[in-house]
Amino acid sequence: MSQNKTKGRKIGPEKKRVSRKTVIAIGVVIVVCIVAAAAGLVLMKQGPLSPAPVRNTSNSFTSAGAYYCMSVDLAYAGNYNEALQDADLALAQNVSSLIPVIQSNRAGILVELGRYNDAIAAADVAIDAPGNLTTLRSIAWYNKANALKALGQNAEADAAYANASALNPNLKHP
Repeated sequence: MSQNKTKGRKIGPEKKRVSRKTVIAIGVVIVVCIVAAAAGLVLMKQGPLSPAPVRNTSNSFTSAGAYYCMSVDLAYAGNYNEALQDADLALAQNVSSLIPVIQSNRAGILVELGRYNDAIAAADVAIDAPGNLTTLRSIAWYNKANALKALGQNAEADAAYANASALNPNLKHP
């Protein structure tokens, strides 16, 4: 009689843990898509552009968006110092509608650089932003939780992870 070689082993799907970088990257892509869609809706509601000269806001928006995208790409590649520089350049464009998304991204970058208090401050800007920014806030809460955990503030980190998970059930406490 042959013995069953799988006896004692479970057969089925293995549970894999998603890395923090992957969660941040996915979250950032989602937020960029939401911001781009919102910007498109705003432009559609405004109707055709008038020929009257306008303050250079579109160039600022475009520049901020370009710096933000480069920041995301650099962070995803693990070049956190350069990513932070581009995020700061995006913030310097002072486009109020992009500040929350840029700060949420900066929070994740700052955690990776070990600048936990700065990460918490950046996350708080995104968390406190007005509007229906559920995805953005969930990522900001998660980044804040990672910073708090690194600082040894475990109770606060647990609460922040719970807030992130409440907004996005895919963001689990590590």
